[in-house]
Amino acid sequence: MSRTPPKVPEAVGYGGAVASVDADASAAGIEVLKKGGNAVDAAVATAAALGVTEPYSAGVGGGGYFVYYDAKTRAVHTLDGRETAPRTADSRLFLEDGKPLPFADAQTSGLGVGTPGTPATWRTALDNWGSERLGTLLRPAERLAREGFTVDRTFRSQTEANQQRFKDFPDTAKLFLPDGKLPVVGSTFKNPDLARTYAELRRKGIDALYRGDIGKDFVRTVNKPPVDPDSGRNARAGDLSMKDLRAYEVKEQAPSKTTYRGLGVYSMAPSSSGGTTVGEALNILEHGDLSRVSKARYLHRFIEASRVAFADRGRWVGDPAFEDVPTKQLLSQRFANARACLIKDDAVLKSPVAPGDPRHPEPCASAGKAAPTTYEGENTTHLTAADKWGNVVAYTLTIESTGGSGITVPGRGFLLNNELTDFSFAPARPGVHDPNLPGPGKRPRSSIAPTIVLDEEREPVVALGSPGGATIVTTVLQTLTGFLDRDLELVDAIAAPRASQRNAAQTELEPGLWDSSLRRDLEALGHSFKQNPEIGAATGVQRLPGGKWLAAAEPERRGGGSAMVVRPRP
Repeated sequence: MSRTPPKVPEAVGYGGAVASVDADASAAGIEVLKKGGNAVDAAVATAAALGVTEPYSAGVGGGGYFVYYDAKTRAVHTLDGRETAPRTADSRLFLEDGKPLPFADAQTSGLGVGTPGTPATWRTALDNWGSERLGTLLRPAERLAREGFTVDRTFRSQTEANQQRFKDFPDTAKLFLPDGKLPVVGSTFKNPDLARTYAELRRKGIDALYRGDIGKDFVRTVNKPPVDPDSGRNARAGDLSMKDLRAYEVKEQAPSKTTYRGLGVYSMAPSSSGGTTVGEALNILEHGDLSRVSKARYLHRFIEASRVAFADRGRWVGDPAFEDVPTKQLLSQRFANARACLIKDDAVLKSPVAPGDPRHPEPCASAGKAAPTTYEGENTTHLTAADKWGNVVAYTLTIESTGGSGITVPGRGFLLNNELTDFSFAPARPGVHDPNLPGPGKRPRSSIAPTIVLDEEREPVVALGSPGGATIVTTVLQTLTGFLDRDLELVDAIAAPRASQRNAAQTELEPGLWDSSLRRDLEALGHSFKQNPEIGAATGVQRLPGGKWLAAAEPERRGGGSAMVVRPRP
């Protein structure tokens, strides 16, 4: 791993596959597969490497959701490694003088930092299904942090976008803005502090974070953010303790499941809304044949199904340890049928759409007042892996915003998350129940939707996922329908220009749709749009006949992704 491998958006071959946004990270996973590791081992190694090369999207200080297909049992398992609020948090966490804090103030603070779940997710996944020790799997990432990786345009542009925040924290500025300058494209970026952190985790295990010195440094940084006193920045303190870290647990839970076109679609159940929202939208779309309609009709139905599913997400989905989330009912075809009758081919629904009641579905009926969708940061990273035995992993991990809180743990080389800003700061609409308000030990609602699709024999068809905050749901939904309904090759379904409707007045469009006649056709129907330069950054793997795998990643978004297989074949 002395030099960065070239990025390739598609690879086909044998022995297993890895797809991520970064070539060094994908190579770390392939290295593990070549040495006899399985898909879980490869996913952990890839994720650790992404903590080096994608430090603004993921890392030791974050969390995520892990979906695993076991080829022996043909069963899907999931891990909820979402960050949790401190035990002292309550519904007023982001209120000051009775009013919600500005998002930027909560983001760049200790107040928005949750107890990290990523290291615990790695250990749990390996304990349950892995074949290698965590210490072994951290070595490629440790080496990458010590020897460095090549700075690309995406890394530089993300640093530049955070420059005003980063410069106010001496440890962040020292690491990411050496001598006050942005990293140069083509230069080598080294992170010796992170290499030492990985080495400590390798030697001592994850208790070094949850019970040891790394955790003490984490807590100290949250509770007293080390801000430059001359910066004028008010970085609010958090209230995290070692008790919070020691109490953290990964949740091993059943996946969300729905059936679409005779295939089983498995993803994350709450605390993530990804599986239920994608699943409900698919159930709504089940009514029509999307393979034969025009592109405009297909996009119209996709947009409207997303709009309705987001209305129901906002009312019903939160952390099930705190909320009575009707997961099974949200994914029932009966409820989808009751909601699908709202959608007409010659009209556009007005947002915000009111939610339905999945517990007592009535055709076209609402279950209370409409509420807007709350803001959710649009970053994160996703990886997908498969091995020669047929096991598959779809894993999305995050530190929330690009650059997380902007605060680097001194001497540790990683950024604090700002995951708690995924909570609603206040009810989305006064007087309407909001299941996503903060609470002690509560997990903020996520949109993360790592997804594995199985055929009637319970063999994998495709696995995929994406970053992008709430746009994750629409990205996964559009990629799935492009691949399953519109007969696109996986890499083309990933590359297709995207739309994202989240129960808002306007639907977001990427330039490829904004500049097309499709936009005019949809506007004539009543749709309203605004432009988003980039939505998501998906990766996936597809099982091919004869033990062959296809890995796919973005050709362009985020500078392109990296798809690799162990033994390439045509």
